[in-house]
Amino acid sequence: MSEEQALERGARLCVDVGSVRVGVAVSDPDGLIATPVETLPRDLVTATKNPAAVPTDLAVLAEQVVERGVKVVYVGLPRHLSGAEGAASASARAYAVQVARLVAPVPVRLVDERMSTVTAHQALHASGRAGRKHRAVVDQVAAVVILQSALDFERGSQRRPGELVEV
Repeated sequence: MSEEQALERGARLCVDVGSVRVGVAVSDPDGLIATPVETLPRDLVTATKNPAAVPTDLAVLAEQVVERGVKVVYVGLPRHLSGAEGAASASARAYAVQVARLVAPVPVRLVDERMSTVTAHQALHASGRAGRKHRAVVDQVAAVVILQSALDFERGSQRRPGELVEV
């Protein structure tokens, strides 16, 4: 796929993968503004009971891609401040592969998400939301932070950020 095709007009979807929840954000078709969509509980039971079944959170993401006419899905890749990858990175990579299989031929790209959750907590605190209430929305806000960073990169470079997920 050429870079020209890669930047075709259409919404972008971003996923912030956690061990318990998945934050989802989407952009407008022109890729200017990232907005929160929802926080999905990770469906770890379905895959355990029936490996052939699609977990609920992944099914919802696939539906969102179709309904919104998404042209690319970004998945946050958590790295240590040093840039090294750990267990959370391996989990996000595995999740991204599952998403890529479900939404093909829509490309899925892993993008660096260092500090996105910290930034999300700071934004929520600055907005006056109590710390104990952050948990319900912090994953959505983190997805917005990650997506807005990707959108800014697209505008500045005229290409998609991150690493293409191969299936």
